[in-house]
Amino acid sequence: MAMAPTIKVVLGSIAFGVFWVLAVFPAVPFMPIGRTAGSLLGAMLMVLFQVLTPDQAYESIDLPILGLLFGTMVVSVYLERADMFKYLGKLLSWKSQGPKDLLCRICLISAISSAFFTNDTSCVVLTEFVLKIARQQNLPPHPFLLALASSANIGSAATPIGNPQNLVIAIESKIPFGEFLFGIVAAMLVGICVNAVILLCMFWKVLCVQKDEEEPPMEVTPEEDVNSHRFSPATMSHLTPENSHDLNAYHEAMNSYSLPAKWKLILWKIGVYVITVAMLVSFLAELNMSWTAITDAMALVVLDFKDARPCLEKVSYSLLVFFCGMFVTIEGFDRTGIPEAIWNFMEPYAKINKVSGVAVLAIVIVVLSNLASNVPTVLLLGSRVAAAAATISPEKEKKAWLAWVSTVAGNLSLLGSAANLIVCEQARRAQHSGYNLTFWAHLKFGVPSTIIVTAIGLPLIRA
Repeated sequence: MAMAPTIKVVLGSIAFGVFWVLAVFPAVPFMPIGRTAGSLLGAMLMVLFQVLTPDQAYESIDLPILGLLFGTMVVSVYLERADMFKYLGKLLSWKSQGPKDLLCRICLISAISSAFFTNDTSCVVLTEFVLKIARQQNLPPHPFLLALASSANIGSAATPIGNPQNLVIAIESKIPFGEFLFGIVAAMLVGICVNAVILLCMFWKVLCVQKDEEEPPMEVTPEEDVNSHRFSPATMSHLTPENSHDLNAYHEAMNSYSLPAKWKLILWKIGVYVITVAMLVSFLAELNMSWTAITDAMALVVLDFKDARPCLEKVSYSLLVFFCGMFVTIEGFDRTGIPEAIWNFMEPYAKINKVSGVAVLAIVIVVLSNLASNVPTVLLLGSRVAAAAATISPEKEKKAWLAWVSTVAGNLSLLGSAANLIVCEQARRAQHSGYNLTFWAHLKFGVPSTIIVTAIGLPLIRA
């Protein structure tokens, strides 16, 4: 693609710059309008500056990605109502053998739950459990919070539904769910183990601290001690006890039901789990992922047999709007010719059939993912990397390794992933914790973990 006329290059760069600033720093003093509005502002400027026509802007919006994202969010809402995440939290403390065992459990459970329920969701619902258990064990929460966030990012790389950038890669490159999963799962499992070893080495002395003998034995975190959460990957809105009245009333009503009504509740939960498993099986059977997710979401709505408005209101529509604006903004910036010029300069040094080329690409993706966020990075580089790989060998065209690098890159800094920010904010707001995970504290762990896990995982990617 040739460079656009100078006026379009300048105006398109301004529009993209506005989007980038508000996406990375959503509360800048001169325009604190947030990420979603910033995304729409960038898209509007692309059309207003005539970098894109209105028709081109609408055509750039990827409906299959939005449909898959919507469907998986609805499914996660019903799974939360069916206490799936409460059971995952209980696994953290069940017959725990001490701090080191707890840290390893957090790594494993966080990774697996993130692969199938998104990393943001897992971090929102598991942070409170981790803080509760750390407090009961009289341990500092720092290593456990790092284990939760970093493992959630690594685990989410294994499936197309683990995080937004994977959705983009899987749908654009048409990698089947099963091929994506089995192509990355080895790297994910090894990455989780390596990440856990790094955490154990860095915090070995802290994890050797024993509980006071007078302290009562650790108990499973009771449901009422954990705040409820709205599922919202974009903002992960926190429900305080005051505004979670409806959900508390719901559980109280369930506890007061007669035996037959309780059996109805149990059967309903089983139905939710069966439908969710059916969705995953359908993905493995290579059915259309977007419509499969929407179909399963509607099946859960029908199974619930009541007004779906309260559950549908928990879906993060702001995230869907953010994606719409981002698609338009990225398409406009792409049409300026700047990304193509940058790629043409970098391509001779980024051949994926050479170790040096893979290293260059990985470094560029890690840096851009932390500076400009991983989803825009994937949108800008994904198709170009695939096209360059196809010229070398058709079987190298698949881009699952791009999902691995761009996702693990989120562990580098506190700002590299929404999951990191969610854990940090949840810990800061927690009633009995108030712990502040600082940028530098995260960076000291994030740099070695990201470099080592990315490097070890790349040779294991098979898709």
